[in-house]
Amino acid sequence: MRIALFTGNYNYVREGANQALNRLVARGLEKGHAFRIYSPVTDTPAFDPVGDLVPVPSVPIPGRSEFRLALGLPGRVRGDVRQFAPDIIHVSTPDILGTRAQTFAKRLGVPVVASLHTRFETYFEHYGLGWARPLAEAHLRRFYRRSDHVLAPTPGIVEKLKQLRGDARVSLWSRGVDRALFSPDRRDLSWRRKQGFRDDEVVVLFFGRLVLEKGVRDYVAIVKRLLERGVAARPLVVGEGPARNVFDELGDAVLTGHLDGSELARAVASADVLVHPSRTEAFGNVVLEAMASGLAIVSADTDSSRQLIEQGRSGLLCSGTDPDAYVAEIMPLMADPRRRKELGDEARAASSRFSWNAASDSVLDAYRFLA
Repeated sequence: MRIALFTGNYNYVREGANQALNRLVARGLEKGHAFRIYSPVTDTPAFDPVGDLVPVPSVPIPGRSEFRLALGLPGRVRGDVRQFAPDIIHVSTPDILGTRAQTFAKRLGVPVVASLHTRFETYFEHYGLGWARPLAEAHLRRFYRRSDHVLAPTPGIVEKLKQLRGDARVSLWSRGVDRALFSPDRRDLSWRRKQGFRDDEVVVLFFGRLVLEKGVRDYVAIVKRLLERGVAARPLVVGEGPARNVFDELGDAVLTGHLDGSELARAVASADVLVHPSRTEAFGNVVLEAMASGLAIVSADTDSSRQLIEQGRSGLLCSGTDPDAYVAEIMPLMADPRRRKELGDEARAASSRFSWNAASDSVLDAYRFLA
């Protein structure tokens, strides 16, 4: 098969969505399919792209300049798509580029597959733009209804999209984890000591991009409540982003900045508890990576976390948004290393259910059904 893939970010900023897309393309190429990717690019990509990447003209997004927005589908790009002659057009971002690609696909008579990676409609409240959410939701309804098939990352979102569309042309595209890379074996006491952590201290991890919608303010509030109660929680923040200054309130927080590969895996495995208060995740790659690393997890109770964590066995889920709800779950763990290990061992075992090859093969099966 020949697949034209349109995305708002294929490799210029590392995130869970483009990790899944690059894994998909790698698996497809391995199986003998042809991919051509159309995306904004920068002079400083986060990593080398998999497959043939065609740059699409773009501008920085105001207020989030690390991301870029393509303002249309230029004639040069349309000509390239025609020459490639795809069997499937896959749109992964409901932006201008994705919407124009949908329309172009219909003009060409090529089936359109849309994939949902991010719950954009949940972002607005974090930036004082709650009034815009109904507009965004109306656009998303139209975007996913216009596609011939939709891929969603969790069973809960699959069912919601089936209801939205009024048909069954929605299937699961889960995610995977590299369990050789993310492993309890990566835990490194000497690295912890270099960061200023004592061996007997409980290191509470925030892991992800440092942006408001990932719950950075909630994490800070939770750690402050723990400290107010005399709990010796030591914050470790692994990631980078424009909301880095939010952590200034935690004077002794260790911020690693962006890490990759074995350095990332070492930092994650060297923590003790992952606190994940984000309620905007579509899948939750960082939760799965922390599970594979053998951490005890305390997460917001969402569609994404429920598909990963069995409550009380492979992690703990907090249904409320109040920091005290998290504190109530975390405090017993702080004083009970045996319980932390039980949760971490079960989390590690549960992570084995998620395979990148199996996830990518489910997408290739959806392509075959339409092509």
